[in-house]
Amino acid sequence: MMLQQRQLNVASFPIRAPCALRCRRPIRVPSGGPTSAATSGADLTTSYIIEPVSFGEDAVLECPDMRSKLQPRASPFVAHNNFGGGFVSDNDRVALNSMRFASAESAGASRAQGDSQAKGSVNVLEASMDQLNMSLPPWAIRAGARKEIYFDPQQVTAAIVTCGGLCPGLNDVVQGLVNKLTDYGVPEGKILGIKYGFRGFYDPAVKPVVLSKRVVDGIQLQGGTILGTSRGGANIREIVKRIDMWGIDMLFVVGGNGGNAGANAINAMCRQHDVPCTVVGVPKSIDNDILLIDKCFGFDTAVEESQRALLAAKVEASSARKGIGLVKLMGRQSGFIAMQASMASGVVDACLIPELQFKLNGEQGLLNYLEGVIKSKGHCVVCVAEGAGQDLLEDGGQQGTDASGNPILKDIGAFLKEKFKAYFKDADIKYIDPSYMIRSVSTTTNDRIYCKILAHNAVHAAFAGFTGITVGLVNTHYVYLPIPVIIQAPRKVDPRGKAWNRLRAAIGQPSFQ
Repeated sequence: MMLQQRQLNVASFPIRAPCALRCRRPIRVPSGGPTSAATSGADLTTSYIIEPVSFGEDAVLECPDMRSKLQPRASPFVAHNNFGGGFVSDNDRVALNSMRFASAESAGASRAQGDSQAKGSVNVLEASMDQLNMSLPPWAIRAGARKEIYFDPQQVTAAIVTCGGLCPGLNDVVQGLVNKLTDYGVPEGKILGIKYGFRGFYDPAVKPVVLSKRVVDGIQLQGGTILGTSRGGANIREIVKRIDMWGIDMLFVVGGNGGNAGANAINAMCRQHDVPCTVVGVPKSIDNDILLIDKCFGFDTAVEESQRALLAAKVEASSARKGIGLVKLMGRQSGFIAMQASMASGVVDACLIPELQFKLNGEQGLLNYLEGVIKSKGHCVVCVAEGAGQDLLEDGGQQGTDASGNPILKDIGAFLKEKFKAYFKDADIKYIDPSYMIRSVSTTTNDRIYCKILAHNAVHAAFAGFTGITVGLVNTHYVYLPIPVIIQAPRKVDPRGKAWNRLRAAIGQPSFQ
């Protein structure tokens, strides 16, 4: 396959330190982004400087774009009014904060300092917004097809890469991207699939594959990703070199916090060296830990599969004298799967998540509570997220980070099993760890639809000239968000929020403090 080649001396790329993101009104995320990963890709973090900021009622979270360097033209969908559904305007807005609270005492509310010039004014907002490391304006840009596009579809070469751990829905997203690119008119042979994550750009042992509607037909019925995936390996210098050599105009990165950080660094280097490629992220996290976004694709499927493990634990525990069913679910730093699966299943007596420390011993401890549950009904079921209770383990549990920057954890499930054995001498303990079974399944109906919509909106964003952005669902509407905003930190369960409160109220769980 012959690929277009541009002239670029990548060997001369200078290396810059990570830039700082300063938030002013109207907020503009610099397209420069972090580029410290250009040498090895090991560090894709960004330093953020938070400054007091005041936003007007109409201020919007603006997204970087390449429009000034591109030629606008009519969308091919104008002929049929986007299949009869019409178009989205750049002036359409989605509210970033969905609630207006009476006071900070309202459930799920929090106080946040406002503009320092306003004499210590205090804003009341959703408590989960406290996890952001910056002030945000009230509005985000709505995602969707525009009447005006900035690429000639017949001249476009696009690439798709899947990064990080497996997650239900990866194939659905790949299929959605390929189908929508083809709908726009991108010619067959011009959509490339990058194999095995970022390193597939430059690993001599693997070559890109050509994707088409025929190739991706039916892949949504399979788990995993037909492109393969891997952690780390983001040599930004080499990636941008290949993007330029191969004439790639659009790059779609399907990944979590690490994958989006890589996309941000790639976009930064492309902008720095005038490589005309838009970079668009599709946020993937089975743990559901991407900031601002309502939920990540694959999360609903993970909760559904997790229920099966919890229900199995219930059967095992209730069928034995003094039975204990212990299930460890995914969730390194965020306990969304454990919380939602516990709530949905209705069989869990104690749910343990990374966001909240717990005591094992003492009158208020977990062991004493479970003893009471067993005396009351003869058995109990415990759901624990993999990142919970790491402070109880030897050396604090964590053992560094993996290639994607995620903490490597010790096994809290095996630890709890031994503690239960020592405390409940004659108990029948069944320990279930279904994590890889959950990651590898195909998607449920809701996730399958969600993946299609995310993929389509990512393609719309690229043709609209946006770059350095990701697409997601915010307050039930699809929006475009600058990548630096969502990769500041992992999103976590809010211990003050309604979701955790509902679970505690439903199962009667104490705080174990």
